[in-house]
Amino acid sequence: MNILILTGKFGLGHWSASQSLRQQLLASFPRAEVAVEDFVAYAMPNASKAMYEGFNLLVTHGSGLFNTYYKMTENAPADARPPFESLFLEKLEELLDQRQPDAVIATHPLCAQLVSRWKWETGSGLPLITCVTDLSAHSEWINRCTDCYLVGSPEIRCRLVEKGVEAWRIFATGIPVRAEFKRPIRRREDGTRHLLIMGGGLGLLPKRDKFYEQLNALPGVRTVLIAGGNQKLYEKLAGRYENIEVVGFTDRVYEYMAWADLVLSKPGGITLFETIFSELPMLAWEPFLQQEINNARFLVRAGIGRIAHKEPEDCLAAIRSLLFDQEALDWMAGNMRALKGQLEQEALKQIFAQLAQAKGVCA
Repeated sequence: MNILILTGKFGLGHWSASQSLRQQLLASFPRAEVAVEDFVAYAMPNASKAMYEGFNLLVTHGSGLFNTYYKMTENAPADARPPFESLFLEKLEELLDQRQPDAVIATHPLCAQLVSRWKWETGSGLPLITCVTDLSAHSEWINRCTDCYLVGSPEIRCRLVEKGVEAWRIFATGIPVRAEFKRPIRRREDGTRHLLIMGGGLGLLPKRDKFYEQLNALPGVRTVLIAGGNQKLYEKLAGRYENIEVVGFTDRVYEYMAWADLVLSKPGGITLFETIFSELPMLAWEPFLQQEINNARFLVRAGIGRIAHKEPEDCLAAIRSLLFDQEALDWMAGNMRALKGQLEQEALKQIFAQLAQAKGVCA
């Protein structure tokens, strides 16, 4: 079986979800060919870097404009026509002709739109699975030629149904994360509180020294701070504080989540589900992007975390309030276990087992 996962690096979440899907599929079907393709880079190799940098600038410095557009189009008609459609469709046909996949998974709405449009125009029966990588029912994800949807929660399934998607096409699988986050949880009980702070791939973390001085002074607290790609912050903080360990970019976040009692992070869709599968309560930085605002609202509604305001004093107060409240932490972890129990975690395997059987191909 030959599976092609199409994505784009508008933020790292879509790419991360694609790699997790690949890992999951290869674990279930070891003889399958599963490839992940950054389709924007494939289609526009000389322009994709500038496009991604422009997107990062927009969401960092123009979040108000981005959010306005996002909300204006949230309930727009399905089957959106993407920019550069003719060029993208030509490149998509070229890629599909090269790879000859038995199925396509799209983890970015642009890719889902293009494959759906190509199927509509050509009459192809190529199976298209759309994996929604935020807790979102935004219309950009909905396309007439999508065969099934993988979504983060039963709530998102209901909202897609309200928008006209047949319920039988939708599987509440959770947002894909690496298998390592799904290992049994065995946290140490040594009388120390363990706090994990993450700033995402860009290492967006507080800059004021006072924040770290007061964090370091919290009694009985050990903190690991993952600075990500923020080399300047890493060099500033590494080895400076007795009770704060600073880590640069790492692909072993699952180990730090298994160690921690609480994580403070931006509420991206991938990070949120990494914490859910790790049963690790979250304090979410007060978000400014609409997708993350939606994720944070889910966090609070589901009883699996709280919001930490941006100001350092308020953030430290939120840390102190929750980190030492074992009853609240246990309650949140229990809600995470209940949420995991609602997910159809075997759905992807079942979908592709049925596809392999129908096509008579080797799984």
